[in-house]
Amino acid sequence: MIKKLKYNEIDFKKYTQCLENSEQRNWYAKKEVLDELSGHWEVVVYGDYEAVLPVPMRKKLGINFVIMPLFCQQLGVFSGKDNFEINNLLLQYLKKKYQVLFYSFNQNNLFTENLEKKKNYIIPISNYEILRRKKYFKGRKSTAKCAQHLIYKEIELNADSLKFIEDNNKGIPKKSDFEKFIKYLSFLDQNKTLQLCGAYLGEKLINLAVLISEKEQLSLLALINDETCKNENGPSFLIDKILQLYIHEKSFNFMGSNIRGIEVFFKSFGAELQEYCHLENKILKKIS
Repeated sequence: MIKKLKYNEIDFKKYTQCLENSEQRNWYAKKEVLDELSGHWEVVVYGDYEAVLPVPMRKKLGINFVIMPLFCQQLGVFSGKDNFEINNLLLQYLKKKYQVLFYSFNQNNLFTENLEKKKNYIIPISNYEILRRKKYFKGRKSTAKCAQHLIYKEIELNADSLKFIEDNNKGIPKKSDFEKFIKYLSFLDQNKTLQLCGAYLGEKLINLAVLISEKEQLSLLALINDETCKNENGPSFLIDKILQLYIHEKSFNFMGSNIRGIEVFFKSFGAELQEYCHLENKILKKIS
């Protein structure tokens, strides 16, 4: 009933159909996205692709460990309707058959086992005026209003935007990880799922929101700021403007975070907490 399939054994037509018809459908589990971010992954299948569990791996010390790829937030079980019995079976199979360093399930997966959780924040499709009036924090309304001297533009991935990202990136300190980030941006751009939204002070770009744009959701991959212009309140202006333009047709996924200051920033726009379970072997992580 449950089987592990190596990459070359996967029926990707059935795998994709399962994802598309699943209650938990998300961006990260798509074949092309996992191919780009992981490169080495397989899948645990329940029945005839009634449920699938994609498993990304990386080799360390000659051993294949399960670990979430960089820029991949949630995977887990995908099925027509979330079923905690199937989820439990696949969870136990994952723990028994693999060396798990770190693995994130998705926000819809329910388990009887009490797993550790991480935080994510999402604004569902809403009426912008009602969202702003009823759910924005008072201080966020004021900050966004004070930044109306800024100019909003949607721009292309080109030499200028790449230079801004390179000059102002603070969240990805390792050079190799930053190179993966730039490669991922090119992948998103080629697949027409990249959206770059900029805040300008006159002619100068001072803030950039890097978004993954899907049919029904925008996901914030990065918010990059020119720290010399932090008094201009560009991040508040930028998120508010994006919500004004798109929240009536697309939900907004903030993609984390567990850092208190960032968490409060997300909540101040009326974002709702959606936790997701994860497995982490802290001892194995130290050894590897």
